[in-house]
Amino acid sequence: MGSPATLRRALALLAAGATALTAGTLSVPAVSATASGSLAGVHVRPASAGHISATGRSAPLPTSQCVSQIGINCYSPLQYRTAYNLDPLYKEGITGKGRTIVIVDSFGSPTIQHDLEVFDKQWGIPDTQVEVVKWGNVPPFDPTNADHTGWAGETTLDVEYAHAVAPDAHIILVETGVAETEGTTGLPEMMDAEKAIIKSGKADVISQSFGATENTFPGFDKGDFKSLTDLRYAFKEAAAHDVTVLSASGDNGATDAQENGQDLYPYKVNSWPSSDPLVTSIGGTQLSLDDAGKRTAPDKVWHDKYGAGGGGVSGVFDRPWYQAGVAGVTGNHRGTPDISMSAAVDGGAWTYESYDPTSVGWHLTGGTSEATPIFSGIVALADQLAGHRLGQLNWRLYGLNLLPQQWSGLVDVTAGDNSWDKVTGYQATKGYDLASGLGTIDGNRFVRALAGR
Repeated sequence: MGSPATLRRALALLAAGATALTAGTLSVPAVSATASGSLAGVHVRPASAGHISATGRSAPLPTSQCVSQIGINCYSPLQYRTAYNLDPLYKEGITGKGRTIVIVDSFGSPTIQHDLEVFDKQWGIPDTQVEVVKWGNVPPFDPTNADHTGWAGETTLDVEYAHAVAPDAHIILVETGVAETEGTTGLPEMMDAEKAIIKSGKADVISQSFGATENTFPGFDKGDFKSLTDLRYAFKEAAAHDVTVLSASGDNGATDAQENGQDLYPYKVNSWPSSDPLVTSIGGTQLSLDDAGKRTAPDKVWHDKYGAGGGGVSGVFDRPWYQAGVAGVTGNHRGTPDISMSAAVDGGAWTYESYDPTSVGWHLTGGTSEATPIFSGIVALADQLAGHRLGQLNWRLYGLNLLPQQWSGLVDVTAGDNSWDKVTGYQATKGYDLASGLGTIDGNRFVRALAGR
């Protein structure tokens, strides 16, 4: 792994990346030129595994008490900072200052600023003012509407953990409404909002904690992917403006939801936008930490009784050039995830929420929509250290994977699998795999390597 020839290949890949991004190397199968039709059957879901029996507590518990009282592990943002070795960066003033994280969620949360301030006070994190942008006709928040409260929980998790990792980064929360012509949360509306915020010049990194199964897009079963590929305009805009785009890989392991939004496919599928080659796909791990945040065991692929990290091969996109080195794993297809962070519910993150007056207090939540905002904070730290936007990350990640761990900051995940709901998934192995991607990170080393410092 650390031979001179390997290092030369790594450096060549890193040097060539920016040019290759514009050289047409992202391959998409040919599609019909006919109209794609309605997206009414496409259900966009927040990628959070949901609250569990710890909801509405008046104060968060340390890990040891969670285990004894609730029966699962629970973690604070301070434990994640320790686990991912971020404190050396903070001591040097690398806090995300001067960078902007954009979070896109339907409906948002009417109490997000208050809840973030309570969260910050609990953990001694500096406050920040969240900039809320309402895109389209966002309906008044209804705490009795399950869609509204579900997305409010997602919003809270996204904002609190992006801020926890990059406390001095500016956060823009883009709230979108329901596209009435589709009868479901609208992907076109989300993509329009992202394109607009990118063109405004405000975004450095975009965090997306939602997804829709590729198979549910009209035309998929006929090999016509136009209804999906026509939605990529925001990501193309991001690539042109050096904006990093992240997406959660999903919480149903190697399968995902059917058109009814409830039942899962009885075979392996993948979801978009995680599967898009212009997006960095964030998978899920399960951490084993003590009360101080020190590891008691190596990270493994998230697979507990609440969910499993999404991963697999795309049914739409061919293998992009930057995955040529892992073609033995992905075959001719785009493989996901690219990298993984904490997502397990048994190892869930404490959030403070007050949008539902019947359940005010501290909650535990997991899912790859926890992993994604955590990684968005990591990108903001690297952007600050680099002194500029890093843009599309994937070519950098796969280039770093050719370097020794002490240089790259990548930490291989070799245990666990993402099987779920009787669908046999993928096993973590040495090197890249379709359960954990390139693994996880030592934040101090990884941020420096990503920033080229």
